Amino acid sequence: MRTVRRTTTASARLGTRSFATSGDVVNVEGNAYFPLDSVPEGVLQPSSTTSVCPWKGVASYYDVHVDEQVIPDGAWTYRHPLPLARRVRGRVAFWNGIEVDRN
Repeated sequence: MRTVRRTTTASARLGTRSFATSGDVVNVEGNAYFPLDSVPEGVLQPSSTTSVCPWKGVASYYDVHVDEQVIPDGAWTYRHPLPLARRVRGRVAFWNGIEVDRN
């Protein structure tokens, strides 16, 4: 089983622009999973990219739109995670130049 823990507060930002903040973040394998509803409408646009994790399941990706910038496949979610990863259901994680600040 992988380490899963909660963080008090975390923010996702692109450059100096913070676009998501939550006090209900789940950390798994170094990735901060934010509740989907903590990300403003329009920031996440579905991508056709998927990947498979042997213990979390199939990940679906999003292009991330912040102001005039677009980060292709900059976020992912597990819509139907496997049982060991059930705590990431309904959550999204970021990468590809998107920084996560944890407090």
